[in-house]
Amino acid sequence: MRRRTLLGGLVVLALAGGGAFWQLTQPSLMPATLLGTRTANVENGKTMFNVGGCASCHATEVSDPKPEDRLKLGGGHALKTPFGTFKVPNISSDPKAGMGAWTEIQFVNAMQRGVGRNGEHLYPAFPYTSYQRMRLDDVRDLFAYMKSLPAVDRPNEPHQLGFPFNVRRGLGLWKLLFLDGKPYETSPARSAVLNRGGYLVEGPGHCAECHSPRNLMGGIDADRRFAGGPAPDGKGFIANITPHADGLAKWTDKDIAYLLETGQTPDGDSVGGSMTDVSTNTGMLTAEDRNAMAAYLKSLPARAGKASKK
Repeated sequence: MRRRTLLGGLVVLALAGGGAFWQLTQPSLMPATLLGTRTANVENGKTMFNVGGCASCHATEVSDPKPEDRLKLGGGHALKTPFGTFKVPNISSDPKAGMGAWTEIQFVNAMQRGVGRNGEHLYPAFPYTSYQRMRLDDVRDLFAYMKSLPAVDRPNEPHQLGFPFNVRRGLGLWKLLFLDGKPYETSPARSAVLNRGGYLVEGPGHCAECHSPRNLMGGIDADRRFAGGPAPDGKGFIANITPHADGLAKWTDKDIAYLLETGQTPDGDSVGGSMTDVSTNTGMLTAEDRNAMAAYLKSLPARAGKASKK
């Protein structure tokens, strides 16, 4: 009798725990009623596309690339991380392989809530923890611009993840820690230039996603934000971009803006790796936006990076 009672109690606890897990991990969606009628600013959408570096991850690799190939967003890259290998999806306007059949609210939820078209949690290899800071109109403009780009008929490939990372539902718990749903807040104490630069760097530019170390759960270490960190693929180290001695202390605003335009460092060297793509994208921004990003980076708290860790 006691054994049956104990077994029954364990079953009840298991069911209660499963129910709590299911409730806590429920995807959070923004309602379609949030989107009023408006005319999209496609040119602004292009700016968001470039500062967001969408082509860097999602453009399909070709053997002899041409400038226009960066707008063919068939995906396919393999992003290797400590959690497994993520396969970058097709986000072209193709109605079957890409996002051509997506609605605007589905796109908004992917960008700002990390929720896919079918209501599934998206992995934060897609930097929605930064995109959540974007203004809603900017996300809508980006969607309009992306719909104008070529359709690419390239099927998506599944991620290669082991347990427990292949259980998407568990991402609901991760989001409770690292996704707060708050837009970027401008400050009246800052100039318009710094507010614009902060928005571009912290939101669509998602600079902290690569230039920050992460904790064991894969979230950004807030105390060392922008201070550099291991490359997501485990190869090398990404630079400290705070005005610390082992970062950008000796760089001027003009030096940073020039790198964002040309990919050239103050000593005449060229950036390499993924920063080559970044400078290609930011080189398409206006000079005002590059200057604003540079000014914001120089205003960040100076934080010690790898060079200061012995």
